[in-house]
Amino acid sequence: MTRIFALGLVALLAACGADGEPERPEKGEPAFGVTLSGTAEMGISG
Repeated sequence: MTRIFALGLVALLAACGADGEPERPEKGEPAFGVTLSGTAEMGISG
């Protein structure tokens, strides 16, 4: 029971911005310089 309480407390603190005020990201730049691209296909080939 103590572990569940501790995990819930950690999740609550992480969700409320316990590490400080939220900072707005700069516009025009991808976050951390990461860009994802690609394709996905699905079906039956014979």
